[in-house]
Amino acid sequence: MARVLVAPDKFKGSLSASEVAEAVTRGLTAEIPHLDVTSLPVADGGDGTLAAAVAAGFRRVPVTATGPTGEPVGTAYGRRGTDAVVEMADVSGLSRLPAGRPEPLTASSRGTGEVLAAALDAGARRIVVGIGGSACTDGGAGMLQALGVRLLDADGGAIGPGGGALHHLATVDTRFLHPRLAAAEIVVACDVDNPLTGPRGAAAVYGPQKGADQGHVDLLDDGLSRLADRIAEATGHDVREAAGAGAAGGVGFAAMAVLGAALRPGIDLMLELLDFGAHVAGADLVIVGEGSLDEQTLHGKAPVGVARLARDAGASVVAVCGRTTLGTGQLREAGIEAVYPLTDLEPDTGRCMTEASSLLAAVGRQIALHHLGQPPPG
Repeated sequence: MARVLVAPDKFKGSLSASEVAEAVTRGLTAEIPHLDVTSLPVADGGDGTLAAAVAAGFRRVPVTATGPTGEPVGTAYGRRGTDAVVEMADVSGLSRLPAGRPEPLTASSRGTGEVLAAALDAGARRIVVGIGGSACTDGGAGMLQALGVRLLDADGGAIGPGGGALHHLATVDTRFLHPRLAAAEIVVACDVDNPLTGPRGAAAVYGPQKGADQGHVDLLDDGLSRLADRIAEATGHDVREAAGAGAAGGVGFAAMAVLGAALRPGIDLMLELLDFGAHVAGADLVIVGEGSLDEQTLHGKAPVGVARLARDAGASVVAVCGRTTLGTGQLREAGIEAVYPLTDLEPDTGRCMTEASSLLAAVGRQIALHHLGQPPPG
């Protein structure tokens, strides 16, 4: 009997990756009751990273930390042995903004640093940080402050939260950096190559997505430049132009410049963490997916990363999605043999969102019929 691996990402705004996998599996096994099928929800470093880690065997460790606008939020990190997984989106992300209202000048990454500190205090020696979906453009200043770095104004006082406060920065003091960082490995899941500042920098490219108008962008870019200058003075090296320094509003920069972090493509890092190679070995069919298969999918998103490794392992690959804008040639070049959009079953995109679970189960039945050699009923 064929062996199937169901390894989707989330359908954003509709179902988690685990829920997608469960629905597809329900359809597959309705058609082939004794099918050998394994679920492995995946993520690429953004929303859903922690959930994917927990589904793969990491233990969820609850933490109360500072949300992007200063309110306490209940979050967590994943723990397996001395490895930990931190998801920035779950503590400092857009989804944590009260009432969804952006705060482009004051939103802070402090909570991400607090979760990192909690993992370090608990003995984590290798911490993977997924930094997609952030709400802030503070250059990682809040994260650094939570980890003991002193960011001081001209009078020797701590600067306030957010990228808007960086124009007050006069001195960076790293002497009180969390002591356990020296023996820890920090790896950041990052899928962008933007520098920290300038026309391709964090403020210019991603600031508007976080509520910044042109005046805000100019102020934030100046502040990030000031932060980079002061950190270069404190550390003796300048990484503002490094690929990925502009990720997550500059958290990529702070992680590299002060925490000594390495940046790696998100899906590659997550699949390694989830031991994807062991799961895909011997699989005949791998089912990938995400809410929208589009041009962004082709640039390092989860379905293409999973498809690449699945194809290398000798498996066939099909995709499920809410909708797709990709042509057959693009899909095949990405290693995906067929795609099953929910819009083929339900043209109303609103109903696709609200009824995704039942529609995915129906898609699972179609995949069983078309790809696993089962004849139609009757």
